[in-house]
Amino acid sequence: MNLSTLHEIAAIADPIERARALGRAMTEQQGLVEEAARMRRQAIAEARQTGHRLEEIANVLGVSPGRISQMRKGATARAPEPSAEPAPQVIVHRALPTERGPRGPAHTFITLAERQGIRPAMRVLYVGTEPCSEHVATCLRVQAGDEVIAHRRLILADEVPVRIVSSYFRADLFAGTPIAGPELVTPSLQAGLEALGHTFGHAEETLVARPATRSEAGTLTLDPGEWIVQVLRASYSTQDTPVHMLETICAASRHIFTVSQAGGLDEF
Repeated sequence: MNLSTLHEIAAIADPIERARALGRAMTEQQGLVEEAARMRRQAIAEARQTGHRLEEIANVLGVSPGRISQMRKGATARAPEPSAEPAPQVIVHRALPTERGPRGPAHTFITLAERQGIRPAMRVLYVGTEPCSEHVATCLRVQAGDEVIAHRRLILADEVPVRIVSSYFRADLFAGTPIAGPELVTPSLQAGLEALGHTFGHAEETLVARPATRSEAGTLTLDPGEWIVQVLRASYSTQDTPVHMLETICAASRHIFTVSQAGGLDEF
């Protein structure tokens, strides 16, 4: 399906027939996407067979090495056919407002998951600079496309991916500091920010439910059409300087969200 086909469908006068035609076109498109995905898996498997490294393939395709690993079954195996087995199910809890742990939200999750009897794990997807999206730019008060420092991790529960956690920092404030490094800031992120002269003042948190993007669905191994819950937490210093933006992409079907009443209020 191309733009010309969409324009032809849009010109159908009868709205019911137009909707029917769009449905047929979307079904056909989905079939093409699935076949293209299968062929891509095969191509990646063949690239591995000929000696290409995961990092090399990931760099060319513009994804993480972890995402490449999800597309293959083994170092030299051919790409598997789609499995008829249902995806494993796991339910984890996510508190709102975000619970703060001594070493950040990822380690807070690990602690809470263990209390739930769930085996937690964390994989680093990316650490470095990247152009920021519009919603990150809004929180950090920079221009969309400006370089920001990003730390991105995949959170798993019982080996099932449940969240993508990304921290963003302004490059003009933190480039060349421990905040920009690949290692976790010790003893805590807040202590690291305070060491650089930024005392935490307040945070603003928003929650949005929406369909997963193709990249998010792939990283979280979601079925077509599944939704995610995007939690954005922007933290500001006592001088009202944006010092940290946390984006958590939660697989909606694998979470229960617990919302706590703000402290100091005595009304329902």
